[in-house]
Amino acid sequence: MPNNIKQQIQADLQQAKETGQLRTDRIREIVKSAVSQVGSEFKQGSTELRSLVRDAVSAVIENFQEKGSELKDEVTASIEGALEGINSKRHESIAQTQIDIKRLQAQLDGEEEELQQEIDVILAEIEDTGKQEPATTKTAIDSAVNAIKDSEEVGLLKKRYAQLQAQLAIVRANLAARYGGRSMEVQDYLDEAKHWYDKARPQAESMAVQVEQKRSQLEDQLGEAGTSLARKERQIKQTLRQLLLTAADLFKEKQPADKERDTIHK
Repeated sequence: MPNNIKQQIQADLQQAKETGQLRTDRIREIVKSAVSQVGSEFKQGSTELRSLVRDAVSAVIENFQEKGSELKDEVTASIEGALEGINSKRHESIAQTQIDIKRLQAQLDGEEEELQQEIDVILAEIEDTGKQEPATTKTAIDSAVNAIKDSEEVGLLKKRYAQLQAQLAIVRANLAARYGGRSMEVQDYLDEAKHWYDKARPQAESMAVQVEQKRSQLEDQLGEAGTSLARKERQIKQTLRQLLLTAADLFKEKQPADKERDTIHK
């Protein structure tokens, strides 16, 4: 079939045209199906595979060449379909790796929680020991323990880490949607983004109005992305792109506590 992929695609396009189904999403599916079938015979990144993609895109161009400069949507659909076709197996591997990462992350979270609990017990014991000391000494011990418990630097690091993980999950969702990831894979990344976003979110009463509005916008777009994905709309790519831009804009915003600290340092 490698030598006949152009004929196969053109035949499928002609059949779709005759049944009135020749839309861009159908073009993408036709190219994806043809490339994925033939592409399995070649090694990832090989010259043969790149040639296969060129032939697939060329088949669509030849079929719509009468449209001249107006065939951009068809060419875009053919390129997307070809990329999805050659990357289908690779995305299966990526999805499995993501499962392994989540398992390790859950293990890491559990170990960190255990560590925090152990530290809390130690600090509580130090506080109990301080009760037997003179009032001035007890005050100093309590102050030191509370300073460690309420470490602003630790809280800020945790928040920034969660923000970074949320943004990375949205980036991965964009990449998966653009280059052939399955719906479930994209949804997993969106769920991961929500998880980290919730961890990064401070209490509402401490937020400035402008920041709260942007957070509300991000929540709405996360929900919209999931809805678009469920309907398998092409709009999902634009929605995810806007989601990424919103997240980037939101997470670069300084919270009131950050601004206050900067002012103090100045």
